[in-house]
Amino acid sequence: METKVLFICTHNSARSQMAEAWLNYTCGDFFEAQSAGLEPGKLNPLVVEAMREVGIDISLKRTQRVFDVWKSGKLINYVITVCDETSAERCPIFGGVTKRLHWSFPDPSALTGSREEKMQRVREIRDEIRQKVEEWCEDVCLPTP
Repeated sequence: METKVLFICTHNSARSQMAEAWLNYTCGDFFEAQSAGLEPGKLNPLVVEAMREVGIDISLKRTQRVFDVWKSGKLINYVITVCDETSAERCPIFGGVTKRLHWSFPDPSALTGSREEKMQRVREIRDEIRQKVEEWCEDVCLPTP
């Protein structure tokens, strides 16, 4: 049975989508990841492009509300917030949750500068999320001696 993970950010348009994609790509044999937002928006096109650059297509993903996931009654083993601390505090408490984690990453929708400057920063955030997901997956999936 796969361990269910829910990544949450503000709009489910960037950080949580990248984290979901990375976990399913990296550790899909162990985890089933999905993502949601406090107030879902639209996928960030720079994030879609940045993920496509590394061979992961999230262009058909839809955003969803975290409260819709919560109301579904699904058992979630890990809820991981990837937004700022204030937004993370607004997340609902899921029944049966084994662990709740918080990984703070910058919000791609708040980036300023030229398109190329924003794209470069989105790539950096993408890579930070990938590194965190890979490290966490390795920690959780390693058998205990």
